[in-house]
Amino acid sequence: MTKIIKILLVSTLSLIFILISTVYFGLYLSLPKLSGQFRSGHLFESVTIERDRLGTAVIKGDNRQDVAYALGFAHGQDRFFQMDLLRRNSAGELAEIFGYKALKLDKSRRFHQLRKRAENTVAKMEPKQKLLLQAYANGVNAAVAEQSVSSFEYLLTVASPQTWRPADSLLVIYSMYLDLQGNTPKRDMALTQIQGLYGEQMLAFVTQNSPYQAALDSSLLPSQEVLIPALEPRLLATALISTIEEPVDIGSNNWAVTGELTESGRAMLSDDMHLSFAVPIIWYRAQLNYPSDTGEPIQVTGVSLPGAPAIVVGTNNKVAWGFTNAYIDTADWVAIDKNEPLATEIELMKLPGDHSSVEYPIQLSKFGPVKHVNGQDYALSWVAHQDYAVDMELMELEAVESVKEGLALATTFGIPVQNLMLVDSEGNAAWKPAGAVPSRTNPANVAQLPDSFQGALWGIDETELPQVLNPEHGRLWSANSRVISAEQSSRFGDGGYALGARSQQIRDRLFESEQFTEQDFYRLQLDNEAKFLMPWHDYLINLLSLEPVRFAKDIQFIRDWQACACADSVGYTLVRSFRAKLLDASFAPLETGLKEINVSLSPVKRYLEPAMWQLLEDKPDSWLPEQYSSWDKFAIQAYSDSTQELLDKHSDAGLLADLTWGKVNVLKIQHPFSKQMPLLSSLLDMPTVAGFGDSFMPAVQRSTFGASQRFIVQPGLESQAIMVIPGGQSGHPLSDYYRAGFDEYANHEPTPLLPSEILHKITIQAIN
Repeated sequence: MTKIIKILLVSTLSLIFILISTVYFGLYLSLPKLSGQFRSGHLFESVTIERDRLGTAVIKGDNRQDVAYALGFAHGQDRFFQMDLLRRNSAGELAEIFGYKALKLDKSRRFHQLRKRAENTVAKMEPKQKLLLQAYANGVNAAVAEQSVSSFEYLLTVASPQTWRPADSLLVIYSMYLDLQGNTPKRDMALTQIQGLYGEQMLAFVTQNSPYQAALDSSLLPSQEVLIPALEPRLLATALISTIEEPVDIGSNNWAVTGELTESGRAMLSDDMHLSFAVPIIWYRAQLNYPSDTGEPIQVTGVSLPGAPAIVVGTNNKVAWGFTNAYIDTADWVAIDKNEPLATEIELMKLPGDHSSVEYPIQLSKFGPVKHVNGQDYALSWVAHQDYAVDMELMELEAVESVKEGLALATTFGIPVQNLMLVDSEGNAAWKPAGAVPSRTNPANVAQLPDSFQGALWGIDETELPQVLNPEHGRLWSANSRVISAEQSSRFGDGGYALGARSQQIRDRLFESEQFTEQDFYRLQLDNEAKFLMPWHDYLINLLSLEPVRFAKDIQFIRDWQACACADSVGYTLVRSFRAKLLDASFAPLETGLKEINVSLSPVKRYLEPAMWQLLEDKPDSWLPEQYSSWDKFAIQAYSDSTQELLDKHSDAGLLADLTWGKVNVLKIQHPFSKQMPLLSSLLDMPTVAGFGDSFMPAVQRSTFGASQRFIVQPGLESQAIMVIPGGQSGHPLSDYYRAGFDEYANHEPTPLLPSEILHKITIQAIN
């Protein structure tokens, strides 16, 4: 019997070994070849792709079209599955790989019919751009064809890589529209339903202007208090407290100073773009080297977006540029009646397998696609639906020689509108909105009526946009809150501005010094001082002091909070969580009613700050649940609930000391597959790192969200420039470049922008 058991055990272990070896060997075979010779009939001249210790793709070619091919080849080698997900995300084609569980997301994407729009745009594109997109696609497809074994993602999903086409690069840009502007229609719908369910006074109450403002011209929107509307007793009686999810401030920080504030006399730029984290991280390091049309050498270094042939943020040694999401209003709902003529189109949604599919009908009006909410039809007009929404004009920045040239290009970019920050080697610095902006002049927070809709102006890309060049004090900043003047605000609207606390903190830091270095800017990127939460800290200390014995330990932790989102701060965790819970509890009557019609306060939660303080100051009886004798009792219960929820989640022993912010806000960058298959986590995910930042401060970081890159440069001094990215170049878990650079990000070490010693070289020869 013992012998049989031994035989079975040896056999089982042997099978496991064979299985593991087979998987490893398959993974190994799918590694791309990073050195060697290739040949292509799609090139005019030969090109090279070199890689350094971080995997930076250093590309050299004799013309921009061949360089686009080579960048496509590099992207295809390192990131094809990520690119595939990006195009499928915007096109609503994820269910073709992932099945029924992806249908809900796919339907929300098909509502916009972005695949059709991308193909129509390519068909009408000028020849130069179309040829560049085709060259890029040829490079991507050549790289995929060179792989003898498909990447592990395709093996696990039993799917096959599909050919990359020029329209797919535009779908990648559309994916950024969905990320960067997807909250705007949700915001406007939430406000529309608040107006309909609770009235104009409630709408005014929850959208009153915040005192946190940091426009470049220092203009202020009026912040006078509005009357608190009385809550109907039935709303209070039926309220159910639930978490109102915080909308992440997808966007970024950037700032700049003119040459008067640097030792070199060159202007300096800082840019850190905030996005949701995944493995691989969204950006891809690249340096492109090629001659201009006049023969002058061009070298542009920065990050690219796999799926498109452009450098998104970077420097050409004369001019550098960076972006933050502008959040001006680019979407409106139109309330239509039953007499409005509608057409129905059927979107065919493929599922895994050759013949399985689902039909999804979409109603269309002259205003846009139609959604039914709470008994009313609404049509969405969104800038992403317009013909000018996507193009490749951003690539023209690669050749500009001055800030003024860059400003002139800004209105031509077919991208989600961004705060473009430009600096040059001559010491100039400028800001301007860049991207697609509708010319309509009446943006609205709530649904319009058809007779207010400016249909003709929606079809025109606005060219008259504000700008600031070389301000007298030499400083520029943006951080997703209002940048434009109060006077311009009504013209361009509010598409979901951040609260403004982050912008204020950046602005104030910039005025604390009269000269800056790259290290000064990097320290500001990592500034996690909790200025925004200081009033909440003081309020909570006073509140808990009403019951000093019960909350003795809590009070001590809160007093010792260090006034920062620091990894070892328990007090920060307690204050931050209390604020969120008190908002959830106070606005539960509104949230409960909205959830009944599948709407939420979530898109406007950041707007509730002034209203929340007004409730705490005025203590209206109509907002106080009947089980509480006072607002203090109500607030104390909110604190107790928030703290207990933290303990239940983060402490096995029920100890406050376990609630350090670094543990509660741990940085956890995961591969999409490890979320479904936790056993793959050690192979696929980045190491977990104690959290140190938060939402309302320059150092933005949540568990799965934060600075997707940190970039600092003075044009012409690129050897001193910084580019830190929280992940590696490659999407292949066995690649040396899978996690390369992550440790520097986690340890706040400033990784150089420029490539280091070259370790690999590919030469792709043209077949004439």
